[in-house]
Amino acid sequence: MSLVKTPQEIESLRRGGEILSRILRECAQACVAGVTTEELDAIARKRMTEVGAVPSFFGYQIDPSGPGFSGALCVSINDEVVHGPPLPARVIPASAIVGLDIGMWYEGLATDMATTVIVGTVSPRTQELVRDTRASLVAGLSAIKAGGFVSDIGSAIEESLQGKKYGIVRDLVGHGVGHEVHEAPQVPNYRERRAPRVVLRTGMVLAIEPMVTLGTWHVHMLPDEWTIVTDDGSWCAHFEVSVAVTDEGYELLTPWPDA
Repeated sequence: MSLVKTPQEIESLRRGGEILSRILRECAQACVAGVTTEELDAIARKRMTEVGAVPSFFGYQIDPSGPGFSGALCVSINDEVVHGPPLPARVIPASAIVGLDIGMWYEGLATDMATTVIVGTVSPRTQELVRDTRASLVAGLSAIKAGGFVSDIGSAIEESLQGKKYGIVRDLVGHGVGHEVHEAPQVPNYRERRAPRVVLRTGMVLAIEPMVTLGTWHVHMLPDEWTIVTDDGSWCAHFEVSVAVTDEGYELLTPWPDA
């Protein structure tokens, strides 16, 4: 399957991405203390159903022998990096950062995006983490243009965070998206000199998603076989957008939900 999408496919991804951004914005606005993660997921499911879309995460399996994901929305709290399942008994705390990650099939194509919401009052260092993680994604996007390399993106992300004593998660990376939820190429969020030199081509569609912690970059999976947490319990921020590579740079297919 081609990594390069046709103009018609990119138009469909653009329409789907705009819808997905609106849904994520509504979920983020509803992400307040006392709300359950299941209630946030219900918003995402309802809005997708209304537009004839399908959640790309629901039933998704990392491993064919493992459990399918139980929701449309990943809700990851504090030290949870990604993939927190939405649960009826799980309540958003009064003081937290919450990663909301969402994907959707629309007109036969998938888009993917994420944002981190600050709930209540958190420390200045945590606020800085959230701002800097978002800014690192912007830096990564600025490195995209046809003829460049996938590795340029991770280098720009890492450089933007240089000297700030964060951990950049290495076991999880960005990826191609569109025909599948996860496609080649992998897009590391750091300098990976051993990675293949993949050329960026006009029409490639990528999901860029830095995950940055207040401590270690090392992570592990919980017994639920989904939730990824930091090894040292440090809090993590996560932002993601889907973009199409263009001759001059990139086109944002999933508009920023916090803009």
